[in-house]
Amino acid sequence: MDMEISRKAEMVTVDGPADYFTGKVTITGQFQRPDPSRVSGAIVHFEPGARTAWHSHPAGQTLIVTEGVGWTQVAGGPKHEFRAGDVLWCPADHKHWHGATPHEGMTHVAIQESVDGSPVTWMEKVSDDDYLSPVATD
Repeated sequence: MDMEISRKAEMVTVDGPADYFTGKVTITGQFQRPDPSRVSGAIVHFEPGARTAWHSHPAGQTLIVTEGVGWTQVAGGPKHEFRAGDVLWCPADHKHWHGATPHEGMTHVAIQESVDGSPVTWMEKVSDDDYLSPVATD
């Protein structure tokens, strides 16, 4: 089998579904690798103020931040800020959210693995109170 190359000009961009995102989110280059791999991913862009709903991943999730500034939080934990060049890891089955700050957009590459055919479990939307809560001082 030859190497597969997905050309940027041929990638499809779709709006992030309103059931899973608040604000304007676009998803580009979604991929799902064939068995035996369980890896999937996409490039996700969040306009200022946009964010995911609470969700978890059965095998965890890696986010590679390529542009902007964002926030993330694991349920029950502090909210953290991250920036372009940062790499985030959320462990398996940890309820969390991530998105842009109110004043700056953010783009990341999201990579996760499927377990029993699913890479994510979506939950309720993040409230404005949770989204706007203070950022932890690292």
